[in-house]
Amino acid sequence: MAKTVQPDYHYDLKTASNPSVSPNDKAVAFTVHQFDRSSHQASTDIFVKSLGSASALNQITSTGTASKPAWSPDSKTIAYLDEDDSGVRQIFTRIASGGEPKMITSQVANIDAIAWSPDGSKIAFRGLEPGSDELEAINADPSIPKIRTARRIRYQQDGVGWRGDSFYHIFVHDLSSNKSVQITNGEGDDGPPVWSPNGKQIAFITDQNTEREQTSKTELYTRNTDGSSLTKWSGDMFMIESIAWSPSGNRIAVTGGQNKSEVGGYGLTTQSSVYILEPGKIPLKLTDDSIRPHANGTGFPVTADSPFMSWPEHGAGIVFGADSKGQSHIAISNPKSPGDVRLVTDGWAITEMSSSSSAGFAVVAASSPRSHGELFLVDLNSGDVHTVTNLNTKFFDNHSVATLEKFSIEREGFDIESRVWFPPEFDPSQKYPLLLDVHGGPHSAFYDSFYPIHQVATGAGYVVVAPNPRGSSTYGLKFATAVHGDWGVGDYEDVMAAMEQVASRDYIDETRVVIHGSSYGGFMSSWAVGHTDRFNAAVIAAPVTNLSSFYGTSDIGVNFSETQLGGERFEQIEHYREHSPLTYARNVKTPVLLIHGEDDIRVPIEQSEQYFVALKRHAKEIEFVRLPGTSHGIFRAKHPMIRSEYFRRMLNWFQRHND
Repeated sequence: MAKTVQPDYHYDLKTASNPSVSPNDKAVAFTVHQFDRSSHQASTDIFVKSLGSASALNQITSTGTASKPAWSPDSKTIAYLDEDDSGVRQIFTRIASGGEPKMITSQVANIDAIAWSPDGSKIAFRGLEPGSDELEAINADPSIPKIRTARRIRYQQDGVGWRGDSFYHIFVHDLSSNKSVQITNGEGDDGPPVWSPNGKQIAFITDQNTEREQTSKTELYTRNTDGSSLTKWSGDMFMIESIAWSPSGNRIAVTGGQNKSEVGGYGLTTQSSVYILEPGKIPLKLTDDSIRPHANGTGFPVTADSPFMSWPEHGAGIVFGADSKGQSHIAISNPKSPGDVRLVTDGWAITEMSSSSSAGFAVVAASSPRSHGELFLVDLNSGDVHTVTNLNTKFFDNHSVATLEKFSIEREGFDIESRVWFPPEFDPSQKYPLLLDVHGGPHSAFYDSFYPIHQVATGAGYVVVAPNPRGSSTYGLKFATAVHGDWGVGDYEDVMAAMEQVASRDYIDETRVVIHGSSYGGFMSSWAVGHTDRFNAAVIAAPVTNLSSFYGTSDIGVNFSETQLGGERFEQIEHYREHSPLTYARNVKTPVLLIHGEDDIRVPIEQSEQYFVALKRHAKEIEFVRLPGTSHGIFRAKHPMIRSEYFRRMLNWFQRHND
């Protein structure tokens, strides 16, 4: 009998990402991330795979810290990012067919995005330009305390740490002279760079505007490669994320929104559309909110990679990734016909993609209910799918995974879709405990994909119900924004109704029901145990419990809270209090396990500290697990034991209180 998925599953899985199709369409470069079980070390290296053949993978780096491969226009050289001797990410190049790597930059702070010029003579990159305090700290004696001064609201960032007066700007590196020139500067972040077809301009996104401290507003500019002639392309649009030049270079396709209401107020994690921009003309909208173009989902659109978008000269249209109702698609939009969008593929979650030069095919990094972290080649005309990597075939051959069912219920005019995951060897004549899992966001969503919590829980014998309540993305703007100002009300009733629908089934033991959630799911879980005694146990991770203090401590507190809660804290102080789970802590009777990363800046650990003290002071059953060196992305923790311990403690807590 095959094994079930265990808490240490990640030691046996590899993840392919950062796909980059060569300009001659003959190969794809990508990274593979994996953990070593004996040393607990993570490594990420770059591999190359020939397309259209059964050739083996060719590993071209071995440092364990390489990422983001990019092919030269002649398909002979690969540029990528890796760490220098001091741990700073620099640009390296390597001949694709072999040879030694060459470090071509010597920045004092990290580079995080690269792009070749069309003629291959230059590489544009986005690099961190330290402020005076930060530069002084870099050069200081490490034994001397580093004294830092904050001068703006956004002085820190989850997963990055202290930002201070440091900003990301655009540089151009000339390969013949081996010199880098900075072409943007100022109070804000720029990038990543996207070359014009003639190689004379670079398009980039920036948040350098008067609303930077309070909103997610971003704009699109172009600049000559020598740093001259700055031109704004986005007009009055509120937000821009992805960029693709037209083949002629006179237009640019973007994902974005014309105003706050179109993107749900808080960024493109909520909703966006594809537009064509042309200087002096009204933006042409190509898509509606039946699909959501891929977003980076970080809360900081400029300091993350822009989701892939391409406008090939001979292709059928603009190629991009899009989501709808918890499924991912490759989308092709006709630039001459607004609303004419063709969706290719479904039934999985696409995390990244890259297309061929003629857009005849795309290579996607995707996860499905029965696969994880593989690359697939998709024919954009026929929709045929071909496997590029088989990194995890052995794991899935040797493990039984959860099976999926989907259902919807109607509530207040909304169709609430839920996913139910069943244990391997599920027998409907038996009785099973039920786990309600609530996703983060609130503008995230559960997809048709291999999701660790669901796989580990079903492996332990639970049926898992995973609703996408109002507020979830990929179901349209009205659905996503229905949660604004209503946290813990309609959305709470949605998840409870979905849970009860499954709990009433004959194979569920209604006396053994538990709840789990992280981030916004942590908010919902802590809200739930303050409003019902339905659950035998709760595992609550990185929760928002006090909206008022979250406003002043989170790296997104001001912008996010004013959108989600309907106003600035002092204007809505009672509303903030009424919608905070901390307010209802004295009502809790459910045993609670709190889990929080000590380096979390998105939802600072003080949120759990307050909740723990409140419950402990009132003699509630609670334990508080603090995860060292861990930011908000707990399941992206650098040390694999963090993930294993998370799952182990979760299952132990449920078993202790559910049997």
